[in-house]
Amino acid sequence: MSKDTIVIREIQPEDNEQLEQVIRNCFYEFKIPLEGTAYSDEETPRMFESYQNSKDVYYVVDSNGTILGGGGVKPLKDFEADVCEIQKMYFSPEVRGKGYGKLLFEKCLQSAKTLGYKQCYLESAPQLKAAIHIYESYGFKHIEGALGNTGHYSCGVWMIKDL
Repeated sequence: MSKDTIVIREIQPEDNEQLEQVIRNCFYEFKIPLEGTAYSDEETPRMFESYQNSKDVYYVVDSNGTILGGGGVKPLKDFEADVCEIQKMYFSPEVRGKGYGKLLFEKCLQSAKTLGYKQCYLESAPQLKAAIHIYESYGFKHIEGALGNTGHYSCGVWMIKDL
């Protein structure tokens, strides 16, 4: 898989089905609970429609029309307006370890700043050790409990960073 065939771009309606599969497959692969996580979110099958507000953005990793991952930024639900959440960041095995996760994560952080957010929050599962390590390397700090109202009671890892 050569780098020049892979692009990170904003989500399009036709990406929904492939992206939903990428997201759902990660839950089985890493044995993450299906309830109280993004797996059971009503927006997971309709990601394009779920990121159409002025303070949202969602990016996909596209390899010649095959969606290999994605991640986005949204206001943190039921919380202060200047705090966003990086959410729904999942990748297919074939794209992991090649630097695209970091590129997409950086794009999300930059977008969060551009959209005017002051802090960035995220939730993860303890099983996703590589992802958590990346978040820590970007200056995210662990906090004791969840913020806002994501409904993801099965996550178990909560982190925040000042932008």
